[in-house]
Amino acid sequence: MSARNLLADPICSETELGKPIPDSPHAVSVALPRWQDVVGYEEGRPEVLGRLASGYPRFVIHPLVQALAKRLGDGAPCLPFPSRRAAQTCAEFVRRSSRNGAEVVAGDGLHGVRTSEAGSPFLKAFWQHTGMIVSSRRAEAVLTGRRSAIDDAGVRRSLRRQLAAFYDCAPDDVFLAPSGMAAQFAALQAVRMRQPGHPTAQLGFPYVDTLKLQQKLGDGGILLHDLESLSRDLRRLLARQPLAACFCEFPGNPLLGSANLREIAPLLRGHRVPLVVDDVVATPCNVDLGPYADLVATSLTKYIVGTGDAMGGALIVNPRSPLYRELRPFVEDRHEELLWGEDAAVVEAHAHTFPGRVREQNRNGLAIAERLRRHTRVERVWYPKWEFSEAYDAVRRPDGGWGSLITFLPKDAETRAAQVYDALAVCKGPSLGTLFTLACPFTLLAHYGELEWAESCGVSRYLIRISVGLEDADELWRRFEAALSVA
Repeated sequence: MSARNLLADPICSETELGKPIPDSPHAVSVALPRWQDVVGYEEGRPEVLGRLASGYPRFVIHPLVQALAKRLGDGAPCLPFPSRRAAQTCAEFVRRSSRNGAEVVAGDGLHGVRTSEAGSPFLKAFWQHTGMIVSSRRAEAVLTGRRSAIDDAGVRRSLRRQLAAFYDCAPDDVFLAPSGMAAQFAALQAVRMRQPGHPTAQLGFPYVDTLKLQQKLGDGGILLHDLESLSRDLRRLLARQPLAACFCEFPGNPLLGSANLREIAPLLRGHRVPLVVDDVVATPCNVDLGPYADLVATSLTKYIVGTGDAMGGALIVNPRSPLYRELRPFVEDRHEELLWGEDAAVVEAHAHTFPGRVREQNRNGLAIAERLRRHTRVERVWYPKWEFSEAYDAVRRPDGGWGSLITFLPKDAETRAAQVYDALAVCKGPSLGTLFTLACPFTLLAHYGELEWAESCGVSRYLIRISVGLEDADELWRRFEAALSVA
């Protein structure tokens, strides 16, 4: 946590636009305290972008990483990558997608990709979609010539042991990655090696980069967004189209509905199609995906870190899967140890308190969700306890809860959503899973360039998503009541 107590003193005033959340050089969120700030950020307005001290690292290139890129690029657009293989894959993507040149350059123990101005958007797209990033801690170490003072290999071993305990697997079945999206990318690479040339399918409304990753760096991504008809739609798809895998978020984000894994998994296993599940919102403390998932791709950045100041991901090969012996060699073949040791040390330290924090956040999340649901100025609340609850409860652990992520729509949202968001006295910016409550207008942040498409899938542009933290629930609710009473 930063010196500022964000539980009691959130970063939420309009004068704090662009401040890092938390107050750390390695913060993964940034203050967007007003609705118009989010719009300005998405539209690239200089008065907003010029105030940003940081941002989510896959979307906003950290100043330390920019400095490193400038050193590697020698005046040309450039980004650093954590390995030669990652840089080569990026360069191939830029050349293929933009028909512009891209070359791998080396320096400072890293590899970068240098391209033209025309190739730059594709360079940034690869960084964003794959999550194959160089962290701010690694950039800082390179720029200052600092050597790691920790036992990198030992820290990673300890982290794998902790994650293995959460996922009921062996430490060797846990493959660490620089980010959650890098874990998804590792899963995509593995299933493509197993079934080259076959598309994948996304089950349920997707987090933006999960689908883009399949579409742009896979062999095509087919979206089946409707959870109501998902089993039927999937059965029809499998009858006409071989698939390399299906990807699924459990529960989905932002509508927090859960796919019926009891129906889907047997159907996929009958066709020997792997199921890759993203459990970030639920967490392994709340759900046991072992009977159904073949691979679990997760972000360590969110609940496991909790403090919002380190990136990391993990791909778990499920030993209970009938495809385990097939999939594991493909995952292992492409794996590189790219989670920077200093980031791994932060994740490892916070993983010890992760289960206890999740239990408390479960209680707070349920308390706030129930009160929002009863409030006369709230049109609708989405929360796993009520959205396709039977599917969620089928995998909920005996002592598991429904998590702390809530999405709600104020009444008269077209005129009131911005007012409620602006008045809400919690930290406001991207990401989730932090110790402190964090809010954002999710659809604007994730789908600003495709709002009509999102709304055609039932995702309103006026949604407000809340990641509930460890504040006193009654005190936190008073802040929500005050915001909802505005206008």
